[in-house]
Amino acid sequence: MQTEEEQIAQLKEWWQRNGKPLLAGGVLAVAGVFGWQYWPNYQASQAAAASYIYQQLLENVLSPEVERDTAEVVELSNKLKSEFAGSPYSQYGALLAAKLAVEAGKLDDAAAELQAVVDKPADATLGELARQRLARVLAAQDKAEEGLTLLDGEAPASYQASREELRGDLLKQLQRPAEAREAYQKARAVLADDAAQGTLQLKLDDLAEGDA
Repeated sequence: MQTEEEQIAQLKEWWQRNGKPLLAGGVLAVAGVFGWQYWPNYQASQAAAASYIYQQLLENVLSPEVERDTAEVVELSNKLKSEFAGSPYSQYGALLAAKLAVEAGKLDDAAAELQAVVDKPADATLGELARQRLARVLAAQDKAEEGLTLLDGEAPASYQASREELRGDLLKQLQRPAEAREAYQKARAVLADDAAQGTLQLKLDDLAEGDA
């Protein structure tokens, strides 16, 4: 039978071999538990902060022009970009900034805002919104051919009609009525009958009159 001194010596030896690794593992396990709890909380707080800034930006942009604080709009938009880069709220802010730039006649600034979203969209909807708006800005800059290139490929299902209608607008601007008519007809085919009776039908009628 071991003496008490021998048992203590053996325990010390075992601790030297195994105690520190076990302690380190315990620390990592505790850190992992707190980490799993911290990360969702952090994400939620970031989303809430971004949402609050975006709400301020939206209220400012939608206010009457005489009450709009353009400097604050720029500040809030830049804050979203710097602190929440790549998030949906940051990109919604870019779309708003582009809207104001267009209204101010600063088409280059608008194109830069929209191109950044097109390059790395947070989701397909944001990417398509930015793509179509950028195509319109390019058309306003007499760069309709570049705008058409942006519209190559398939759009998300809910944006097929608007993309084809936009394609028709750009083709009409480029004096290519037959292709414009084809694009408008594709847009009309996607829409329900009642939705197709409106501006889109007027555009088709206008092309038909031009052929007469």
